[in-house]
Order: sequence, then structure tokens, then C-alpha cells
Amino acid sequence: MLHFENDYSEGAHPNVLRRLIDTNSAQLTGYGEDECSVEAKRKIAQACGKPDADVFLLVGGTQSNQVVISSLLTSYEGVVAADTGHVSMHEAGAIETAGHKVLTIPGVNGKIEADALERFLAAFFEDPNHDHMVFPGMVYISYPTEYGTLYSKDELTRISSVCHRYDLPLYADGARLGYALACPQSDLTLTDIAELCDVFYIGGTKVGALCGEAVVFPGGNAPAHMLTMIKQHGALLAKGRLVGAQFDALFTDDLYMRISRNAIETAASLREALIERGYRFYIDSPTNQIFIILEDSALARLAKDVIFSIWERFDDEHTVIRLATSWATKQSDVDALVALL
Repeated sequence: MLHFENDYSEGAHPNVLRRLIDTNSAQLTGYGEDECSVEAKRKIAQACGKPDADVFLLVGGTQSNQVVISSLLTSYEGVVAADTGHVSMHEAGAIETAGHKVLTIPGVNGKIEADALERFLAAFFEDPNHDHMVFPGMVYISYPTEYGTLYSKDELTRISSVCHRYDLPLYADGARLGYALACPQSDLTLTDIAELCDVFYIGGTKVGALCGEAVVFPGGNAPAHMLTMIKQHGALLAKGRLVGAQFDALFTDDLYMRISRNAIETAASLREALIERGYRFYIDSPTNQIFIILEDSALARLAKDVIFSIWERFDDEHTVIRLATSWATKQSDVDALVALL
């Protein structure tokens, strides 16, 4: 069976496992204060070009989104996101259960547009009844988006400018950040992200780690008592070393970016084969997520040999499916999938 349903089906990169094994018997301080975590945070801050950044290591993506959003909002505020954003669709109400509304605006190819954001915010504050409404308290994007699309540097700069004009923090979900940065079509760097966003996270779970994400406040601007809030949300490991050691390995010798490129290269190979065979694409995604439109009658046939994600209905006779590559995808698996297509 071929697995193309997501980018986290494998365990961890051998270097990550090796770092865990090498530090396994060491008696280390808990809650992210151990040597591995401290070194990982230093390397991450350095890679971001922000040596004074506040970096926190959390257990997963949903927890990271919930913690960051709830830590930055007051009780009467919500988070602005694209209607197709991860927190809008696939977070199981994690944001809402923390007491905050997701304020959606129409996205274009998965992205928020600066002009649409400006109109949304202006309309809110011009409404004479806005004191009776949920206030927009921050803006959420993901890079890449839920549809694998990319913000350009100009697009992100314009969004950042709108956010700062309204004094709203801009937060980037980076669950697949490595795959976005490794994409040849990306003109954004990690230092650009750190410059333009008030907070973001670097995904480990989908990019070579067993688990874990690194939340970065690049300006050293983390809310007071952030560690306490992380623990309150169940996102703090007593054995913080487990995430620390993994990120220490990922940010040694550029491993994070090197393995991210594999996902992009194998996805490009698959995309080229799909184009050659005349498949219809739902959206033009240059990253590791490929969305194609299949006749419903073809789904069962493909499912005999391939595990893929059902994304959404396209029409009465067609379905959009997602094929995802990862840091560990082998070209031989891509070739085997292509043979089935």
C-alpha cells in the first residue's frame, strides 16, 4: 500500500532519533529548561535572525494554535482567519473551546488578501454597534496555506502593514513551514517571516520530528507568564527534552531545510506526471500538497493501492483528493503511484 494521505505518516529522521538516543540516559532538568531545549531555542533564534527571540517548545500544532491565540486575546476578542484556514475548518473547535471566536473572511486560493482584511477591519470599526460585537484581536494565516499555496513577500508585507495599522498581532501557523521555505516559488525566508510576523511557529511534527512545534515571538514579545499558559493548555511536556533534542537535531547543519526539500522535489515529480497524464488540478499548489479532481468511479480503484485524503466534493460526479509528500517520501513510491495513474 502506498501512503500519500499526509506528511506525518513516518516517524522521525534518523538524526533526530540519534539525538534522542544519545541524550536518553542523561539526567536533565524538566519543562524545557534542559540543555537540549536551551540549545535548540538558541539555534532557532539564530536561524530567524532574532537572537533575542522568545522561543517555546510545544507538543503539537493544535495546542500551539490554541495557546498562542488564547494568550494574545482578551475575553471579548476573536481571531481573523481565511474561511479555509486551518483554525476555521480543521481544529475541532480548539479555538472556540478556549473562549474565542474565529472571525472568517473569504480567502483567495487559501490566502487572506490585504485589501479584504483592510475592508473587514474598517467595516468593523465604522459600525456604530461594534462595542456589542466580538472584536478582531489578531490575524491568523498559515504558510503554506491549507491548500498548499504561498504568500509572496509583497503579499505578506501588505498584510503585516494592515495588522500594524490596526495594532493587531499577525500570527503565522508554520506546521509545514519548512516545505514552504524550501519551495523554489517562495520568495520568503525564515528571517522575512520573523520580521513580518509578531509570532509564528516552526512545525516539527510534519517535518522530520516525532512530535513538537517551536513557537517563536521574534521580538522577544511573548506575553507574560507564557510558560504557565502553555502548561494550562496541556501543551507543556514535563520531559521537555523530548522536543528540545529533536529541534536541536533539526536545526543542526541545516537539517530542517535539507529534508524539507525532499518533499518539494518528490511533489514536483508527481505533479509533472499528473500534468502529463491530463489530470485536472483543483488548485495550483507548488508545495508538497497536490489537489486533483477525480471521477467518483475512480476513487475505489485507486484506494485499492493508495491511501489518500478525501478533501471535498467538486460536483455530483467528482471529488477533490489530496496527495501529500513528505521529508521521507521516496522517489520509488512516487514512481509506483504514477504507474497506477
